[in-house]
Amino acid sequence: MKVKVYLTSILALVLISGVSQVFAAGDKSEGLIFYYDYSEIVGGSVPDLSGNGYDGEVVGSFKIVDDKKHGKVGEFKGGSCYLKLDPQKIKDDGNIPTEAFSLLAWVHVTGDGDQAIFNAWSSDGQWLTHPEVRPGSGIYRWLVRGDKPEGTLGEVKAGKPEKNAWHHFAGTYDSATGKTVLYIDGKVAGSDERAGSKGKTVNENWDQGARVGFNVDDARQYMGKMDEISLWERNITKNEVQEIIEKGLDGYLAVDPVKKLATKWGRIKSQ
Repeated sequence: MKVKVYLTSILALVLISGVSQVFAAGDKSEGLIFYYDYSEIVGGSVPDLSGNGYDGEVVGSFKIVDDKKHGKVGEFKGGSCYLKLDPQKIKDDGNIPTEAFSLLAWVHVTGDGDQAIFNAWSSDGQWLTHPEVRPGSGIYRWLVRGDKPEGTLGEVKAGKPEKNAWHHFAGTYDSATGKTVLYIDGKVAGSDERAGSKGKTVNENWDQGARVGFNVDDARQYMGKMDEISLWERNITKNEVQEIIEKGLDGYLAVDPVKKLATKWGRIKSQ
């Protein structure tokens, strides 16, 4: 009996330690608003893998295609082709990002014009963000704005877009510092830190709509393929961007404490 009690106590301590280690490492999905991996279309929508249920409704000729490098990806081809989000649901859940705003995606464009990766439009006419690929102008664009009368909080126009090739786009904004950063392929392409933006939050009104791949006013159509788009209310760091590029978003987010604890249990039993 004493031996069993002793072993049980050790096991309990090990399991508690394992749980503590998992939670001490932090939840990497913290602040994740939506995430589309473009692996399938279900019921006319691209499923949101964040767990929040913000699926992207397919509009137009959007489809899932096979890519030699990325596997299943989304393809935007033709006019009025996009994924439509439900801003009211996101608002009701209190999940519209304001304190911090990070937008990440793999892009592979074929067109020359200004192309919107994601877009949201407020009822007061404020375009609150512009993550764009602009091959014709020779730049990527990343912009965030506050609530009116507040204007632009930060804007970066940098990098050199390359058509028919995969590149990783990551734009971040942190209200705590007022700093906006654009990363292309994991490297800082440019930044904008404004003293007047410190403490200023991103516009919380998406009442006129939110889309992936096409502006809400039916302009700046994205043309090409896209993979692993995600929106966060968290300032994603350079190291995190690089980890996401290396592991993929699924790999970055993968934390399975149950499996880890089961493995520890198995080792103890075998001893």
